[in-house]
Amino acid sequence: MTKDGFGPRLALVTLAAILVILVWRGLPLLEPALRGPADEPRTVAPRGDLAADEQTTIAIFENARDSVVSITTESRVVDFWTRNAYDVPRGSGSGFIWDAQGHVVTNNHVIEGATGALVRLADGRAYPARLVGAAPEHDLAVLRIDAGAEKALPLAVGVSENLRVGQSVFAIGNPFGLDWTLTTGIVSALDRELPGERGGAIRGLIQTDAAINPGNSGGPLLDSAGRLIGVNTAIYSPSGSSAGIGFAVPVDTVNRVVPQLIATGRYAPPTLGVVHDPRGDAMLARAGLMGVMVLEVTPGSPAAAAGLRPARITADGRLALGDVIQTLDGVAVEDSEDLRAALDRRRAGETVRLGLLREGRDTEVTVTLAAGQ
Repeated sequence: MTKDGFGPRLALVTLAAILVILVWRGLPLLEPALRGPADEPRTVAPRGDLAADEQTTIAIFENARDSVVSITTESRVVDFWTRNAYDVPRGSGSGFIWDAQGHVVTNNHVIEGATGALVRLADGRAYPARLVGAAPEHDLAVLRIDAGAEKALPLAVGVSENLRVGQSVFAIGNPFGLDWTLTTGIVSALDRELPGERGGAIRGLIQTDAAINPGNSGGPLLDSAGRLIGVNTAIYSPSGSSAGIGFAVPVDTVNRVVPQLIATGRYAPPTLGVVHDPRGDAMLARAGLMGVMVLEVTPGSPAAAAGLRPARITADGRLALGDVIQTLDGVAVEDSEDLRAALDRRRAGETVRLGLLREGRDTEVTVTLAAGQ
């Protein structure tokens, strides 16, 4: 038994010794057998030219990037115990250069309540900004920085009245603090409405599925020609991040509001010179009528020149209807908010046709709008 078992054990010991030597020497005898095709360097396939739509997207981003800015805001805090005042970071958003004078357009909600703002350009330089004016009813604000004309590169401005659902759009901003991010999508819907932060409604918004996240607010929405067509303003999402429904203020609104903010620091739509009130709308609704009750006519106003008649109190204390505005340029006006929105789309000096209900009869007058006060 002992002799018979010795041979196999010797063979195993010898084989183990050979394997140890081979491993120690780097497996030179086994290496050719173990090497296979998978260890050979792979040939890199040529890429070829980028697709035309990719080249367009890249060009849009590269041409617009230097006009987009990052905005950080701060608030002044007073220490309760020491009474020392100091500034603390408040929030961040996006914006874009409007003109060579260094005006920057952003959302009102980005800067509202802040005591200071810092605007950072794409080259990394940062400039303190001052507030020029704000229009909360459109969620727009204008800042100004002293960057010099060579640094202030304005975006090309387009139009929004001819936008169509389905056309491509491109959003640039600073979501979650990630600087100069591009997202793409389409126009999902037009003429949307959102409740304003101070009551009322922001009307005529562009809806898009381009991802808009916190920090994108105030950044530009561009068309496929690289032109500004909107200012990204809000998202609809229970979680606070993009859920495929974003909104932008159309550039036609921006083009009406921003020049007024730069010139006067405030925005006032053109006026008819009539006083109306939602309570009057409710009275008309109870009477089964639609429109805006003219409560007063301002002396010397366009409405006075056109002969509009206000409501009056009769001798026995009853309210007698004057004129009821029911259409503007042939479009129905259902209530005071409708009239405000219709006038907001016009400019001072424009002539409009008012359809009136007067003493139970339909009539029409022409009014030239005056500048708002």
